[in-house]
Amino acid sequence: MRLLLVEDDARIAHPTVRALTDAGHRVKLATDGESGLSLARAGAYDALLLDVMLPRLDGFMLARTLRGEGLQTPIVFLTARSTLTDRVDGLDLGGDAYLSKPFELPELLATLRAVTRRTETAKSAQVEFASGAGLLDTRRRQVLWQGQSVGLTAREYGLLEALVLSQGRWFTREELLSKVWGPDFSGEARVVDVYVSYVRRKLSPEALLSSRGLGYRVL
Repeated sequence: MRLLLVEDDARIAHPTVRALTDAGHRVKLATDGESGLSLARAGAYDALLLDVMLPRLDGFMLARTLRGEGLQTPIVFLTARSTLTDRVDGLDLGGDAYLSKPFELPELLATLRAVTRRTETAKSAQVEFASGAGLLDTRRRQVLWQGQSVGLTAREYGLLEALVLSQGRWFTREELLSKVWGPDFSGEARVVDVYVSYVRRKLSPEALLSSRGLGYRVL
């Protein structure tokens, strides 16, 4: 598996990376929440392992941000905060599992197998769009354009997925903001236009259609 571990305690982080690597997994390490957010946005992982008590951006806010951007990768919280309230908060924020420190490697590996198994057994949906030039795989969160894989950020993918899964329907900026950025987003609505331009640049100018007064859609 491709794993991202976000853990600031070197006494836990480095032995965990070594153990997971010895078990055959590929692991990237971030030591604060902001760098973890950047790595999670930039890469494709099978699971994220997040400490809760992180500098710069805590694990709960990190998970909230990623889920708000549409990232569906399984999240396992690793933390010494093990009260019922903490566990409920973590799961409500989109966590798939919650391991209390100290944990044993077999327990961690079993947890990873369980959360990724749920992902792998989810129904694969491959949807063509743009008259067959594009293909969106919702299980793998992968996009192909004219047969070539295209790397999209989590937000770009979320925008494209929202349009493709309702292709033919026009979406206003406000609808896309609520669907992709979340109902609590308080920024400018024109951020949608910016991300549409990003997706067009990576796919094709014709990939996303626009119409004044109607919004955006795909064919």
